[in-house]
Amino acid sequence: MVKLTHLDEYGQARMVDVTGKTPTVREAVARGRVIMKPETLALVEGGKIPKGDVYGVARIAGIMAAKETGRIIPMCHPLELTGIDISFQSNHDRGEVAIEAKVKTVGRTGVEMEALTAVSVAALTIYDMCKAADRDMILTDIRLISKRGGRSGIFNKEE
Repeated sequence: MVKLTHLDEYGQARMVDVTGKTPTVREAVARGRVIMKPETLALVEGGKIPKGDVYGVARIAGIMAAKETGRIIPMCHPLELTGIDISFQSNHDRGEVAIEAKVKTVGRTGVEMEALTAVSVAALTIYDMCKAADRDMILTDIRLISKRGGRSGIFNKEE
């Protein structure tokens, strides 16, 4: 039986105490996708969305969200992040934007939630900026791809 770390011996939610852990380099990569009409993607790529530079704004939103994860996810520790990189790759045939966030820190707990939050908010920002052109967009496949550092070691998702 797997023990859930965010529950105490009485089954009550708690924040995990990481005081005794040794700080190590922690890194996580998360990905997700926004599926839209190819015509909408053409507007994004052509700089024709009235709200502005979609990827630029989504990148900043994702970075801000990663930095605030400890404030919006109740049991997450506030972390000093040392690096956040968010990238976008478009597939014109499928009308798809792939989002990837890489987050780093030196600390006592991992940055998986920060990477996932960055991707999620970047996707939401793309939706917000493009909804006038396409309300049928789909935000999908938000997932952890890899993590390293800490006691649990390395995780790599097979893709």
